[in-house]
Amino acid sequence: MTNLQPPKTVKDIRSFLGHAGFYRRFIKDFSQIARPLTRLLCKDINFEFTEECHKAFTKIKDALVSAPVVQPPNWELPFEIMCDASDYAVGAVLGQRKDKKLHVIYYASRTLDEAQCKYATTEKELLAIVFAFEKFRSYLVGSKL
Repeated sequence: MTNLQPPKTVKDIRSFLGHAGFYRRFIKDFSQIARPLTRLLCKDINFEFTEECHKAFTKIKDALVSAPVVQPPNWELPFEIMCDASDYAVGAVLGQRKDKKLHVIYYASRTLDEAQCKYATTEKELLAIVFAFEKFRSYLVGSKL
């Protein structure tokens, strides 16, 4: 993985993001990091692998070869959800506190579509909350928050 060369075609980008996307739950802010690469998948965009794309590619590669800092859930402890929204992505973290320290269980993120990018800040934050509850539903049903 560390010797993987940067993608040269749209097909290469799609393949890389497909493989990396499988591990997205272990990479904080995956959608936001991958945004320069996902933009190259749009139909009306010329393929130009910029410095921003190279940084995103390298950051994802580095995250894939480093040990994740996630832990399995302790079903006896309450869960905590932290949400955030940017201009073009929403993200959430599911975690639990043990000895007053937050332990991450799951990272989730996704990019906003064109209409959602036009939402007001408070609407984007609420969208992040809805996204988190939908994404983490299987962990939260019947559990303490």
